[in-house]
Amino acid sequence: MELLGRVSFGRLATSMRAMPFVAPARHIVHDGGVVLRIHRGFGYHRACNGSVVAYGADSFDRGDRSVWSVQFIGTARIVCPTDEEQRLFGPEPERADGEPFEPVFMRVEPQFVTLHTLDYSEEQPNGHAA
Repeated sequence: MELLGRVSFGRLATSMRAMPFVAPARHIVHDGGVVLRIHRGFGYHRACNGSVVAYGADSFDRGDRSVWSVQFIGTARIVCPTDEEQRLFGPEPERADGEPFEPVFMRVEPQFVTLHTLDYSEEQPNGHAA
């Protein structure tokens, strides 16, 4: 879970009307759980509230020779963030998919956490030197 604190965004996954979906989310690790901020206009919070969800984040875009990916599942609950959590999230986006951003927050208590790592030599996987 410490690795999640190194990045700000990840992907929330569950199903809505029996169809899987993945949505971008801003996250913070706080008090042993993960609090997510997503756009209310997506409507995904309704499908997630009280349901088991999957969440994942990674370091793939950082250009490091060692990259990681963390995934976990847990039950999501809509919450009202504390002042401290609001501060940790930082500023909100202005727009989401062209609409004014309206936040909704969910807390997930991680269960079944997995970590995958990939280590590269000096030669990067695309054939270019680091």
